[in-house]
Amino acid sequence: MKIRNTDLVKGFRQSAPYVNAHRGKTMVIMLGGEVVADENFSNIINDIALLHSLGVNIVVVHGARPQINHMLDQVRHISPYHKGIRITDQQSLNTVMQASGQLQLTITAQLSMSLANTPMAGTQLNVVSGNFVTAQPLGIDEGVDYCHSGRIRRIDTQGINRALEQGSIVLLGPIASSVTGESFNLLSEEVATQVAIKLGADKLICFCSEQGVIDANGRAVAELFPRDAEQILEQLEQAGEDSSGTQRFLRAATAACRAGVPRSHLISYKLDGALIQELFSIDGIGTQISKASTEQVRQAQIDDIGGILDLIRPLEQQGVLVRRSREQLEQEIHQFTIIEKDGLIIGCAALYPYTNEKMAEMACVAIHSEYRDGNRGVLLLKHIKLQSKAQGIKHIFVLTTRSIHWFREQGFEEMPVECLPSQKQNLYNFQRKSKILSIEI
Repeated sequence: MKIRNTDLVKGFRQSAPYVNAHRGKTMVIMLGGEVVADENFSNIINDIALLHSLGVNIVVVHGARPQINHMLDQVRHISPYHKGIRITDQQSLNTVMQASGQLQLTITAQLSMSLANTPMAGTQLNVVSGNFVTAQPLGIDEGVDYCHSGRIRRIDTQGINRALEQGSIVLLGPIASSVTGESFNLLSEEVATQVAIKLGADKLICFCSEQGVIDANGRAVAELFPRDAEQILEQLEQAGEDSSGTQRFLRAATAACRAGVPRSHLISYKLDGALIQELFSIDGIGTQISKASTEQVRQAQIDDIGGILDLIRPLEQQGVLVRRSREQLEQEIHQFTIIEKDGLIIGCAALYPYTNEKMAEMACVAIHSEYRDGNRGVLLLKHIKLQSKAQGIKHIFVLTTRSIHWFREQGFEEMPVECLPSQKQNLYNFQRKSKILSIEI
């Protein structure tokens, strides 16, 4: 008898919607020089190749800061910073070009062999680099000449898109040429941000040493809006942490979202599989910066029936909820409020009004098993109350066998069957012996 790996099956099923959602989308992935130097680098490259094989259009932008610093230290050349930007004199530029060129070749070589020893061995994976970015000098600031440090003047989005359409991965580094033929050292995070914005990318993904933005309890903050991220950046700057990788990438991710990139992600380059977990699991593993919440409460529509059934069937089988047929759901779908996250329905509740008695029943309350430690039940109740008030309802009641204490914590009190609307009294199942609780709104 073979042992079934239910975790594998569960994970595969949960990832399926994300595979479909990401296919054909464009993602810009930022790899700092620290990533290339880490022992987990080969796994990250494999995961990038896997993304590509699933139909994702990928632009990789790499930095080289630690490699440049190491090479400058070897020749005992000091390359100071001004406002977080390296002052790149001619000797520093030669070193930057050497370090950047070596990393570009390393990443290209790794991507070229990343599908070996996998079921996709033999698949051709093309990596394209070129003069997609045109630079211009930063010039002089407060009397400080940045020399060969520059900023972006133009991005050849048509050229990048052509390469992506041909199935190639586009690889960009921190060195770009100007229209006069000079080379300039750019901030790699600035390159990644501007490329994501100009391409209209669906995601900007940045690898940093931490799992993302870490809260006071040492856990990664799952989601931030740009305004919240900017407050954190201010706090980091006040604490003197304005040059860390996390801070630089958080600023880049925030700027990208402000400029129209729907979602940016900060994940750890030290954790094997972080990229896959972030993109193909319900909760992810790092910090996501998004223009709007990935989780929303809304009225259910006919297309939501399948998702609601998937949510409530396990609870019906356990006897927690009364069984509803698909036909019944189709007839009553306008009564349902749902919580949706990334296309997955993770919560639902229905409202059945009895207008003559100015009462309403809150029924079919269900929260996905992996989301019950939040306040989503309270969120549903809040929306049900708002709907009830709009209809002139004065009391909401529930019939429950398993969630009695939770409803009591929300202010519900027990009441007898006789207090139910007469129509509901006739339908009450005395064998099920559900407790009846109500709350005045």
